[in-house]
Amino acid sequence: MTLTANRTKRETEPAIAAAKRANPLRFVILAALLALLLIVTAPLLIIAINAVKSPADYAGGGPLSLPASLYWDGIVDFWNRVDFGQKLWNSFVTSFTVAVLGVLLSVLNAYALGIGKVKGRLWFLVFFLVANLLPQEVLVYPLYFLSKEAGLYDSLIAIVVIFTVIQAAFGTYLLTSVYQEFPTELLDAADVDGAGKLRTLWSVVVPVSRPTLGVLFTFFFIWTWNEFFLPLVFLVSNDNQTVPVALGVLQGDRLMDATMTSASGLIGILPAMIFFLVFQRTLTRGITAGAIK
Repeated sequence: MTLTANRTKRETEPAIAAAKRANPLRFVILAALLALLLIVTAPLLIIAINAVKSPADYAGGGPLSLPASLYWDGIVDFWNRVDFGQKLWNSFVTSFTVAVLGVLLSVLNAYALGIGKVKGRLWFLVFFLVANLLPQEVLVYPLYFLSKEAGLYDSLIAIVVIFTVIQAAFGTYLLTSVYQEFPTELLDAADVDGAGKLRTLWSVVVPVSRPTLGVLFTFFFIWTWNEFFLPLVFLVSNDNQTVPVALGVLQGDRLMDATMTSASGLIGILPAMIFFLVFQRTLTRGITAGAIK
């Protein structure tokens, strides 16, 4: 009976594959996805082309023409003018620190609210939800006053503290809903083995929820990297500025031509894209794991 089933499966598989290849809707969907991909990547391609184009080529052929030769002076001049290496390091340090601390704080809060079942957890969740809905403009003056009083104004520490709390508010709200459905069998087994609350958290809860934590880490890093408004207010010194702030400050610079502006946009977004591509598999695994659950 098993041999008959295997033979039938081998006979039907080529027919199914041929039907999939002959399905015209499949080609329509692929063509639509390819067109959407081109639309999304077209601005980035134009910026990349103009970043390696000389001002003479840009003036003669416009923004859509191909460069006669690769021109790297725009990228080099911009890098040296704004000390971009320092700005890049500032953005990386703040984004990575916020991502790590934000995930850690989210795990601790969600463990208490979702698994610990603390009293009044509904009001805590409402508080975190409202915190996510508040615009940053509302927070500027209170945070400015507090940072001045604490002596943290114009410091990367202030940005790390502010965005750790902001990102953790979202992470707590998300993880709490996940931990409320956490398998009780695993918690009971850890309790039988004599594990305390902290050991259960780090040995059971965190490993099981690692895909979701990977998604949060990736989002927290990219969101913090792209933040502009609050770093613009709190980082006034040139040595403390992040990449988005450096790009925004130079937009009104008369010495910035079109090719140098394109170069600044390219090298400003490139690190975040590389980080996203490196952690793309982690992001996909986390979303897939959440869908399966």
